[in-house]
Amino acid sequence: MKRRKFLENSAKVFAASMLFNVAFAGENSAKKSTDSKTLPQRMLGKMRVSALGLGCMGMSHGHGPAKDEKEMIKLIHRAVELGVTYFDTAEIYGPHTNEILLGKALKPFRDKVCIGTKFGLYYPFGKQMQDSSKKSILRAVDESLKRLQSDYIDIYTQHRGDPDTPIEEVALTMSELVKAGKIRHYGLSEPGYKTLERAHKIYPVTAVQSHYSMMFREVETNEILKTCESLDIGFVAYSPLDRGFLGGLINEKTQFHPTLDMRTSFPRYSKEALKENQKFITFLKEVAANKKVKGKTASVPQIALAWLLAQKPFIMPIPETTKIKHLEENLGSLEITFSKEELEQINARLKEMKVVGERYAPGSDAANSVGL
Repeated sequence: MKRRKFLENSAKVFAASMLFNVAFAGENSAKKSTDSKTLPQRMLGKMRVSALGLGCMGMSHGHGPAKDEKEMIKLIHRAVELGVTYFDTAEIYGPHTNEILLGKALKPFRDKVCIGTKFGLYYPFGKQMQDSSKKSILRAVDESLKRLQSDYIDIYTQHRGDPDTPIEEVALTMSELVKAGKIRHYGLSEPGYKTLERAHKIYPVTAVQSHYSMMFREVETNEILKTCESLDIGFVAYSPLDRGFLGGLINEKTQFHPTLDMRTSFPRYSKEALKENQKFITFLKEVAANKKVKGKTASVPQIALAWLLAQKPFIMPIPETTKIKHLEENLGSLEITFSKEELEQINARLKEMKVVGERYAPGSDAANSVGL
């Protein structure tokens, strides 16, 4: 009897201690989950990334003078802290300085993040040129790896198609780089859908990177999104805020650097176009009035990014920013959802609104090098 009672009491004590340990572990687990920021994830082919990435070009290139390196490293570190796992750059940004920046900033987190860089677009003597020959790619990848302070590149993207190098040859070179461990995936930027299909037959393309925003929806009608969906290829949406316009802070009075800001050459950024296209900002404010982020009315860029995220589950936008407050604001878009009816209403309004100004000057090298 005494032994039975002793065993019963021991069992009760053990059970109580186990309940305590489970509860204690649960509290610790919840605390850990709260402390470590995670974001919704998306799949680009077989590559898992945060649903929103970070475009890094403007930190060093294309949107005025390069920003302070220490401040940009602080921004990138904040993005990592908030759960961003994809960072986009290219050898031409700077040139080279943007890759160097990412190499410095992301070295401590290299195994926790994905870095995408691009090759094959050059400006010798100020003239645009595409070169995706095997010799050029092998030189470019090794130089990018050095600048990025990494043994591998997560996704290596052809910046623009090369009319002199068949896409099949490019795909074969990419397969060799994967086998060599220098890259893990490859992608194409602004390809035509037939080029995408041809490349994919030789070696699977992980993602397409093209311009997509509420004000530029060409990929919905040129078979690119349809092809990506049918072949299980991810889509990286660059300029999801249309070169910053859908951030809601740019108008006809905005001053751009005359030589260091590429937007000065874009028809959509003429004073007339900036004035006429304010109707998109007005509309986005109407939509934002009915959405909340952390208890506050949503902002214009949050609606623009949330709309893009709602189009397809394999789309990852990569908005650029050089300010931590805008980074945090952009990530708030992940909290916004739209019903099917809301999306239909938004899309119906967008179809009625004519965008003033082309994204590239007609006949320019930039315009002629997309969709190849």
